[in-house]
Amino acid sequence: MVQDFNIPPYFEWLPGALSTYLITLGFLALTGLILSFLISAVRNGPMKAGDRIYKVVVSAGVDLARFSPKRVFALARLAVQESVRRRVWVALVVFGVILLFAGWFLEPSGDQADRLSNSDPGKLYINFVLTGTTFLVMLLALFLSAFSLPTDIKNHTIYTIVTKPVRTGEIVLGRILGFTVIGTVMLAVMGAASYLFVGRMLDHTHELTAADLREIPPDPGMPMGGKEGRTALSHNHFHEVTLDAQGNGVTDVRQGHFHRVHAETKDGQTRYIVGPPEDQLVARVPIPVEKKEDFRFLDRSGVQGPGINIGKEWAYRKFLDGGSPMAAIWTFSGITKERFAKGLPLEMNLRVFRTYKGEIADEKKGNRTVGILGSIRLQNPDQPRLKSIGTPFTAKDQVIDKHFIPPVLDREVDGQYKPVGLFKDSIVGAPASESLVTDDGRVDVVLQCLSPSQYLGVANADVYLKLQDGSFAWNFCKGYVSIWLQMLLVIGFGVMFSTFLGGPIAMLATAAMGMLGFFTEDVGNLFRAVIRGETKLFPGGGPLESMIRIAGQNTITLDLEKSLGVRVVQAIDAGIMVFMKAAVDLVPSFKDFDNIRYIADGFDIPAVRLLEQATVGFGFILALFLVGHLFLRMREVAN
Repeated sequence: MVQDFNIPPYFEWLPGALSTYLITLGFLALTGLILSFLISAVRNGPMKAGDRIYKVVVSAGVDLARFSPKRVFALARLAVQESVRRRVWVALVVFGVILLFAGWFLEPSGDQADRLSNSDPGKLYINFVLTGTTFLVMLLALFLSAFSLPTDIKNHTIYTIVTKPVRTGEIVLGRILGFTVIGTVMLAVMGAASYLFVGRMLDHTHELTAADLREIPPDPGMPMGGKEGRTALSHNHFHEVTLDAQGNGVTDVRQGHFHRVHAETKDGQTRYIVGPPEDQLVARVPIPVEKKEDFRFLDRSGVQGPGINIGKEWAYRKFLDGGSPMAAIWTFSGITKERFAKGLPLEMNLRVFRTYKGEIADEKKGNRTVGILGSIRLQNPDQPRLKSIGTPFTAKDQVIDKHFIPPVLDREVDGQYKPVGLFKDSIVGAPASESLVTDDGRVDVVLQCLSPSQYLGVANADVYLKLQDGSFAWNFCKGYVSIWLQMLLVIGFGVMFSTFLGGPIAMLATAAMGMLGFFTEDVGNLFRAVIRGETKLFPGGGPLESMIRIAGQNTITLDLEKSLGVRVVQAIDAGIMVFMKAAVDLVPSFKDFDNIRYIADGFDIPAVRLLEQATVGFGFILALFLVGHLFLRMREVAN
């Protein structure tokens, strides 16, 4: 899981984004006018070309000045009626059939290994419905928007519209608005069906009888009464359960959830009731570290240094060597007693790397498999020696692991344990200087791996404080808002291309923009490697160099021999990458609109992220509308 919690505030992000947008828009407008003039000059001569370009620009401006919302809504209504006549509702039928039979293929298997695994079917179902909805809606938007205007022009039905007092800009905006309305209705139906599907697939309980339980041997001098056991199999998994003397307790966490258990006694018979799954459909609101430098490593000697690379190509996480002073430190800010009077709810998502597997002998635990051990401690950032003793835990691989840090901890002073508080007044009579949280609300969380020859992998966003749980239903709706923005972009590109291209070509051009939008980040990384020489982060070279490496079976980590041919190829690659980078800079990054991972991983989508996505989306729609309006106006003037 990779999460980006550190999103810049909206009004800090807006000025830079707005200036880039205006510069790009102005450059495109100037380039378009120059190219249009050159093409028209070749065909009609420079004088006639200048006159035609002047007429197009002036008439386009007049059209925008005489814009009529009433006519736009009328044209949008026609676009909706046209979509209904084309039986767009068939997409809902297809989506319903997919959901109807999806459970057959998405149901976790009944293998013993899967029953004991920490796999979360909730992530599977959420990823499935959101990804399926995204591609289905985008395909629908692609076909509707790309073929609409070319079909009307081919069938001459467009002439019944342009002969009326309707502006070309109103035609373009009316199409965009109409297709957006029909897409929004269908997206709302798909969203409601998806939410019901996910809830139905995850809703379950387990049976627990007295025969499934056994007495827990009490500690010396303690009364008996506690029980432990295992629930019956349901949804291809079971839970271990521990109950107190009154028959109340909770199960362990399996497949991303747990159940509460309580006992009911009637007519001398005791029944154990297992409640519904909890902590499965959530929207956590995390508090991450604020700055990049607030996350750092201590090396094997205990001084600040880099983490360990265990040989994975993807270097997002660095690893901690077990049984050594090596540690990862997160410095959290904004920690006040008003917000965390009861303690700190700490959550982690770690990676575990074993150098050997199998059972690790432990006499106290009956030689059962013991996991990789780690420890968590807190320390004062201004007084590193003021620290709590480490709290041991068993690491869970790729699973949200929850820990609660109480307001009073223990620390070691001269070989003795003494209490230390998170805040100044956590302990009555304690010196004001002896608190783990500084006066300005900062505290260090230190993580170490305790198992020798084993490793724990961590990244900046892997450890955070949970502020609260948001509404999953509302978070699910916010996820569909991001899908709606992607649909709107596809409609904008489709309508824009359809103003000057035929239906099939407009569809291909729109699809190409969508595909390119999913690889803008990759093209940017390749540009940095080829142009700026950042080959350590992105090795392999440009397109032609990569082909040479494949043909010669050369590894990407070694430089090619600096011959004349290789230098020529690298120079050509540089030119290709400049062109590709310029192209992707004009295309919206569809990955930046993807909020599926937030919902599937159980995190609340930040409102600022959604606001920034909406600003970018509507900015592109404005640009696409203006370009489409100019092209359609140019076509009308030419005719």
